[in-house]
Amino acid sequence: MENVPTSQGTPAHAMASTQRSHPSIDEEPVGFEDDTESIIQQLTGGTKELDIVSIVGMPGLGKTTLARKVFNHFIDSKHFDVRAWCSISKDYSLRKVFSEILKQAIGDIDGIRDKDMPDKLHKSLMRKRYLIILDDIWEVKAWEELRLSFPQDENGSRILVTTRDEEVARQLKHHSNPYFLRFLSVDETWELLQKKVFQGKICPPKLLEAGLRVAESCKGLPLVIVLTAGIIAKKRQVSLWLETANDLSSHDLEEQSMKIIESSYDHLEDHLKACLLYMGLFPEDYTFPVSDLLKLWIAESFVQNIDTEKCMEEASKICLNDLVNRSLVVVTKRRDNGEMKYCTIHDVVREFCLRKLTKEKFMQHIVPFDPYQPLDAKEPRLCMYVHDDLVKQLVQCEYSLDKIPMLAGLNGGTSLARCQRSVEFIAHPTFCPWDHTSLFSLLDNFRLIRVLNLLDIYLESCWDMAMQAVPYLRYLAIFTKEFDFRWVSHLLDLQTLRVVRKDSSNHILKTSPAIWKMHKLRHLDIQDFSFTWEDKDRVIFEEFSETVLPSLKTFGKCWIYLADMTPEFWWRFPNIEQLNLHFVEPIHYSINAKPEVDILNLEQLPLQSLEIRFSTYISIGLSDCVIFPSNLKDLSLHSIFLTDKFVSNIARLQNLERLKLNRIYFRPRGRGYSRCWDVSNYKFQALKVLKLHFVTMTEWCSSDTSFPVLEKLVIDYCWRLQDIPSSFVYIPTLKLIKLSYCSKSLQDSALNIKKQVEEFTGCDSLQVHAPYR
Repeated sequence: MENVPTSQGTPAHAMASTQRSHPSIDEEPVGFEDDTESIIQQLTGGTKELDIVSIVGMPGLGKTTLARKVFNHFIDSKHFDVRAWCSISKDYSLRKVFSEILKQAIGDIDGIRDKDMPDKLHKSLMRKRYLIILDDIWEVKAWEELRLSFPQDENGSRILVTTRDEEVARQLKHHSNPYFLRFLSVDETWELLQKKVFQGKICPPKLLEAGLRVAESCKGLPLVIVLTAGIIAKKRQVSLWLETANDLSSHDLEEQSMKIIESSYDHLEDHLKACLLYMGLFPEDYTFPVSDLLKLWIAESFVQNIDTEKCMEEASKICLNDLVNRSLVVVTKRRDNGEMKYCTIHDVVREFCLRKLTKEKFMQHIVPFDPYQPLDAKEPRLCMYVHDDLVKQLVQCEYSLDKIPMLAGLNGGTSLARCQRSVEFIAHPTFCPWDHTSLFSLLDNFRLIRVLNLLDIYLESCWDMAMQAVPYLRYLAIFTKEFDFRWVSHLLDLQTLRVVRKDSSNHILKTSPAIWKMHKLRHLDIQDFSFTWEDKDRVIFEEFSETVLPSLKTFGKCWIYLADMTPEFWWRFPNIEQLNLHFVEPIHYSINAKPEVDILNLEQLPLQSLEIRFSTYISIGLSDCVIFPSNLKDLSLHSIFLTDKFVSNIARLQNLERLKLNRIYFRPRGRGYSRCWDVSNYKFQALKVLKLHFVTMTEWCSSDTSFPVLEKLVIDYCWRLQDIPSSFVYIPTLKLIKLSYCSKSLQDSALNIKKQVEEFTGCDSLQVHAPYR
């Protein structure tokens, strides 16, 4: 999918992660046990013909939660050959729906044209028993546009639909009657409320009576329950709980959800209100990559006042955690270390945000941290959201702010054009609806804008001139063919720079002294460009100490030449924490080449995360000369030879928690290659997650002490490997073994380890996910 443009010209590899709509697996939901069993019976029994099973219920009743629970039930089941999940929503994109389902059905969809997707999906599902979940369908038309792509082989395939409209469910009916979702019982409500408020602990006796009153007042609506928990968890007082119960009881079901969201919103601090409302501007069912969302919040100055700029990322994580704890934001996926990777907001929460923004005429007085104000400043900033209606009116008024009706009377009758110095613009998350020309005209009016996400618009030429109109940018993401740091070097406040190249062909990007002016740059993501560092830059570095990027935290995804990996290069990034580099090796090394110097010495860098890959397999001599930083926690290696010395260097990393090996070969012996990875004499003392992808070994040896704290083992596309070392039975911390596209023998080995663990410990502590292929 990486090179398939969307209908607006969006590079799919820039948008795929943000539009994925997989169900949340963040925690086990309360209730729905009987409902889950009933739905599973409908999906696995009955007619052999294609059938549609509909879950019907009002917003906030838990339709998606139930569908998610059913979907997760079939993770390890062999009943369905293909499973896919896709959110439809009110304003859906047919192209995105097809691409999402197709990607889950066949994996890589690179090179498939939009018009070919429906037919490709049909062919990929033929003669397979499939389960497709279409979450949140609003109208029958959506199904009519999709149905021809789902073959009707009489093999028990199923479509599971969630909808809030009973009439839609009845029109979609094939064989099964719609399943009307019930409200939670009082006991289930109290269980969920306790779980959210007390995090697994029991309610204190003094709050028990008031807690039960609150539970009864929630009327069995799960969304209301979790939002209410977010309110009362902060103030565990009987009077407040009883007040909340009385307030809930005074509203009918239709009003209850909006009322409790409004109450949750009113309890938020000002900076959190801005963070939440901003999320409401994104499309319905939008899945936010957390790392991107936090950068956007920081750029828009939503993050609360903090002592030092170095703590900005941590402060933004605290903001997100606060919203999650109040159940206003839902985590849809976590990383292996427990950190949030993707999140979203419920449809009803988004609807509230849009209502609130409209009521306030898309203007807010915001007080959070602003680098242009003293730290003790209390004066609020007047901010104007750049939204669809504003842009449409601006276009209609020939880009004259004075003529826009919705801005009349701003600041006591003063026109917006005359008070631009006091009004700051909060960017629309994307500029999809407008073309290249309209965008540049808009920017002339929004000089104080801080965020510009242009990944949905292909910038062919002259875009650098448009950047002159927005000198205060802090976040810039562009989709282009050409790039030069000189074109953005005037953006001295820029914190995040993302550049995605239109095609994946290698393109040389020479650095210039202009880059060293950007002292506030914290995150640099340059995709599909090759860096080359000119000698004149090195001379400048030796003469002037300011040729560094002191704030840079992350740098990645660019191609870079090994010849440039000199000490001078790394001295330029004294506070770098994350590197993701693809090395281009112009020189052909023989298999036993022994370089005279270290190929990649990162020992002095404060790195926490490192991903390195090579365009071709490097020689053994080169791999032995990679020196890792001692504090590394996350390491990912691609296309490299593993030698004993190299493995020894990895094992010495005392803080390494996650290791991923991708397309790995081993030291050659004679004419062939050694297929054995022997780590019996090594101890990876802090390693919690080990992922093996396309590793060529046929044998794996380890001791009882090689992985003392390992929690998760993931192996995929390792066809030659037959067994997991028996020593894994004796790893007390091991919780999960996940296999995909591996041999039957390897699956049997994993299941045998699970069986032995149960016999050895007396409990079912190890999960094995080994779906049938």
